[in-house]
Amino acid sequence: MTTNAATQDLLPADLSMGTVMLKVGDLAMMTDYYQRALGLEVVAEQGGGLYLGRGQTPLVHLAPAPGLNLPSRGEAGLFHTALLFEDQAALAATVATAAQYDPRFFTGSADHLVSEAFYFNDPEGNGIELYWDRPREEWSWDGANVVMDSLALPPQRYLEQHLTEASLAGQHETGAGVGHVHLQVGDVKAAHDFYVGTLGFEKTAGWQGQALFVSAGGYHHHMAMNIWNSRGAGPRRDTLGLGEVLIEVPSGDDVGALADRLKVAGVASHHTGAELRFDDPWRNRIRVAVR
Repeated sequence: MTTNAATQDLLPADLSMGTVMLKVGDLAMMTDYYQRALGLEVVAEQGGGLYLGRGQTPLVHLAPAPGLNLPSRGEAGLFHTALLFEDQAALAATVATAAQYDPRFFTGSADHLVSEAFYFNDPEGNGIELYWDRPREEWSWDGANVVMDSLALPPQRYLEQHLTEASLAGQHETGAGVGHVHLQVGDVKAAHDFYVGTLGFEKTAGWQGQALFVSAGGYHHHMAMNIWNSRGAGPRRDTLGLGEVLIEVPSGDDVGALADRLKVAGVASHHTGAELRFDDPWRNRIRVAVR
């Protein structure tokens, strides 16, 4: 992978994606789904909301938002939260429990060359990707662009090859993380200007002018934005769905450098020293905090 960007204007190479906060209408129903379908456990409780994850790592924050409506399909917001698993057996175990919970929530699967992915919706329509990364040495790069595709990945065959009794029995002990977050936006160029030009991600791939993939440190993507359902969408209404995306960085200096870039770009933000809160052009809330 090659880049000509000035390193001081880039996000740190070892950033990671943190907890995704969802505003939910039915906390009990959503909690049941994330526990029984995805094998997550409650790791913390705060302000009436629940943090669910694996081990002590919170992956999803379910925040009660009674009175809010579901977003329309064409609005900006969340496309999916992508949960990354340590190996194929761990991925297969969660694909199996998710499919068993309600097969209607399954929306597709694909071999992306860099990863193997299975897609679901939760009961309130939030997209979820469950995936495993192939080793980085197996990824191909065309200059600064990682080579990805969407090849067939039959779910039943995958489960036959990788699902084991041990992986099912040990599902809750297997680690997982938020590998990336994919957003719906109104315009890909504006997304590039904001996420690459201002925040300091590097572009790693595009798709026919309809999607943008960005990362730090040569990952295939930490975030993505598309207009497949949302072309021309303006700023979001306050709805159920995405509440906040957390990006974790190693140091306060990283937070401060980003705060400076946002100020120069005229992007309003709230900076506490240890963390920074701001909105993208579609009012998707981003929080950047020291890990």
